[in-house]
Amino acid sequence: MAMIASTNGMRHLARFVPRNANLMVVRAASQAAAAQAKTPEPKKAAPVAQVKKFSVYRWDPDKSGDKPHMQTYEVDLTQCGPMILDALIKIKNEVDPTLTFRRSCREGICGSCAMNIAGGNTLACIARIDTDCSKTTKIYPLPHMYVVKDLVPDLSNFYVQYASIQPYLKRKDESQLGKQQLLQTKEDRAKLDGLYECILCACCSTACPSYWWHGDKYLGPAVLMQAYRWIIDSRDEAMGERLDALRDPYSVYRCHTIMSCTKTCPKHLNPGRAIGEIKKMLAGLEGKGTTPPEQVKATASKASAAAH
Repeated sequence: MAMIASTNGMRHLARFVPRNANLMVVRAASQAAAAQAKTPEPKKAAPVAQVKKFSVYRWDPDKSGDKPHMQTYEVDLTQCGPMILDALIKIKNEVDPTLTFRRSCREGICGSCAMNIAGGNTLACIARIDTDCSKTTKIYPLPHMYVVKDLVPDLSNFYVQYASIQPYLKRKDESQLGKQQLLQTKEDRAKLDGLYECILCACCSTACPSYWWHGDKYLGPAVLMQAYRWIIDSRDEAMGERLDALRDPYSVYRCHTIMSCTKTCPKHLNPGRAIGEIKKMLAGLEGKGTTPPEQVKATASKASAAAH
């Protein structure tokens, strides 16, 4: 009987449970969420400033009596990008608009922002800022070059030297240029790897002691690597002419294999090796070693016939 009475009692109580109980639970939950949303969130603490000092070479030829000097700037690294170029742009935009430097691509392709940073030649756009704020980063223009203003070197002589090697394909019969493709084997094309990637930033040449002292006669690592790029190109037919232009005591032979050029190249190329190859070719120890054009054409014709 007790069990029956208990059961009947539960049935009796169930009659008073509202049918919309689930709806009431949902409303209560939404009200609690709304109350929580109204409660203001605590403000996040501002990042601690990381002030980095940059000592930058300054000289303005338009200022009467101005002499080269170093000027120190402070930059908060929490409000700046990770590269040296980011810091220089921030200084120019927010601190000192008179600061002058070259820049363009910001991707290590154009070579415009080449400068001496922390004692080594490199590109400002791919040189990371040393986050040790106890150290001052020193920035100079490329060494042993005439300065136009601040961090801008005069590259006029460098470009004249580059033009002197005639950096373009030369053919015996130039009347046929543009009428058909100049074919290469994969092996001949591979010989240009590590040469054509040079962006002419002049980091290597201005790191070379021989170029410092004989820059008017010695062509320097960058230009000589480009000279080798055209000498070794299987499509070029002026190898003898190009080598003859380098047969003097200064153009090539002022290189003493110090290898500063290779160490500093921001593109990780090896100008020292290219100069060594030119020396071997001048001495007759090595030839061009490329596939004759007739053989290249015959191989291409066979490949085309097999494809059809």
